[in-house]
Amino acid sequence: MSETASIPEPGPESPVPVLDRRISASLFRLRRRSPFFATLALFAHYRPSLAIPTAATDGRDVFYNPRFMAALSDDHFDGVLLHEVLHAALLHVTRRSHRDPQRWNIAADVVVNGILIEQGYSLPEGHVRNRELERLAVEEVYALLPQAPQASVVLDLLEAPPEDAQEVEPRDAEADKSPLAGRGKPARKRVEGGTLGEAEKAAIERHWKKAVQQAQAVVRGLGKGSLPAGLERAFDLSGPSELDWKTLLWRFLVRTPTDFVGYDRRHLGRGLYLETLEGESLTVYLAVDTSGSVDDALVRRFLGEVQGILRAYPHLKARLYYADAALYGPHELKADSEIPPPQGGGGTSFVPFFEEVAHGAHEGVCVYLTDGYGDFPAESPQLPTLWVVAPGGLDSASFPFGEVARLL
Repeated sequence: MSETASIPEPGPESPVPVLDRRISASLFRLRRRSPFFATLALFAHYRPSLAIPTAATDGRDVFYNPRFMAALSDDHFDGVLLHEVLHAALLHVTRRSHRDPQRWNIAADVVVNGILIEQGYSLPEGHVRNRELERLAVEEVYALLPQAPQASVVLDLLEAPPEDAQEVEPRDAEADKSPLAGRGKPARKRVEGGTLGEAEKAAIERHWKKAVQQAQAVVRGLGKGSLPAGLERAFDLSGPSELDWKTLLWRFLVRTPTDFVGYDRRHLGRGLYLETLEGESLTVYLAVDTSGSVDDALVRRFLGEVQGILRAYPHLKARLYYADAALYGPHELKADSEIPPPQGGGGTSFVPFFEEVAHGAHEGVCVYLTDGYGDFPAESPQLPTLWVVAPGGLDSASFPFGEVARLL
C-alpha cells in the first residue's frame, strides 16, 4: 500500500485486544462520516498477522500487522483500514490475472489512494500517489505506469491469507450469510500458478457486489442523496448513458482475443470477459455509419472519435470501413494516418460489415459508430463488438448483441 515502512517494536503486552477495540472505534467513526464506506467495511473481516509488514487483503479479508497499526494515529488508522477495504470491494485481487504483481499493486494503490484523498481521508507518509492517473481505471493505470516500477512498495494484494492469520468469527448475522463466511474451513483451492480459482473469484465478486448494493441502499435510506462523483466513477455506479464511452472503450480494447478462449463468443457482449494479455497487437475493425440518417456533422464527430482512438491506442492495428447499406473500405490506419473522405448516404444495414469481418478475421474486436437505426445480422458475430451510439440513437436494450456505449 505504500513505500516500505518500519514496524515499531512490540510492547510488553500484545496489542491485538487493543487493536480489536480500535477497529470497532474506526468503524464507528466511519458510520458517522461515510455510511457508504462504513457499510463496505462491515463486509470485511479483520485478522491480525505478523507475517505482513503493514496491512493487506486477499480480496476477502483484511489482514493487519498489530504493531504497525498500533502506532498509527486515528486518522491514519481509518485511512489504512479503508485502503484495504477498497482494494477488496473494487476487486483488485481478482482483476489482476496474469499481470505483474508489483506493477498491478502500484496501479491499484494509485486508484485507491486517489479516492481516499479525494474524500478527505489521510494516509501514512510515503503512500503512493499519482494525481495524473488516479481517476482512471486500474487497468488503464497499470498500462500507463513504467514497465519497471520505481517505487519500492509493500505488496498488499495477496493471493492467499498469511500463514499465521488468525481465524475470526463473523461480526454479525449478515456476514454469516456471506458466501465467503465459514471460518475454520480448509484454505481456498488454487489453480496452477497460485492464482484464485474461478469459483473463488465468483464468490468474492458476488460478496462485494452485494456489499456495494447494500452500501448504496444505506446512503439512499439515510437521505444522503447521490454519491460523490469519484465513488460513482470508481464503482461504475452511473447509468450506461452517463458513462464516459472512451473509458468503456479502454476496458474493451485492452481485452485481446486470446482472452475469450473457452467461452461462447455469442455471449461476450454480456460481460463474460477475462483479463488482458500483455504484449498482444490488437486489430480493431472500425465501422462509421454514413447512411442517410446520419448527418454530416455527426459523421465528422464519428471521425473525430476515430482519430482519438488512433492517438490514444497506438498499439492498435485499425481497419476503417464506411457503411450504409453497402460497405466501403477497408482503409488501413495508423496513429498518424490521414482519414479518407467518407462514402455513403443510402439506407442502413449492419449486415455487410459483419459479413466482411467474419470472412477475413479470426481475431480482433469490432467498434461500430452509429445511430443504431438499421438492419442487424440474424446471428451474432464471432468477434466482440462495441456499439458507440450517437445522442438520440437507438436505445441500448434494442441492440441484439455486443456492448453499448453512448456519446453524450
